[in-house]
Amino acid sequence: MFIDTLFYIKSQDNDKKTIELTDKSHKIFKAHFPTKPILPGFIHFEIISMLFDIEIKKIKRAKFLKLIEPNQTLTYVRDKNKFKVLSDDTVVASFVL
Repeated sequence: MFIDTLFYIKSQDNDKKTIELTDKSHKIFKAHFPTKPILPGFIHFEIISMLFDIEIKKIKRAKFLKLIEPNQTLTYVRDKNKFKVLSDDTVVASFVL
């Protein structure tokens, strides 16, 4: 899978997973704003699907609050069908599936 090498898992439990993104040399960062590499928003859904082993059938709400850059550490927190994405204890995105 294309995003397999995008991050590695730093820690995890049932409802909380912390990852660290790879550097800007990953293809996903080269394809999305080559002069300002950021994580494309839709990739969060692929990451959630992989981390929590779920199939996403519908996105009810998505809020992208901050840009995500290479090498950033992200924590995905699940509360039933709601997800928050944090970086340094700041919410950077949230989703209701």
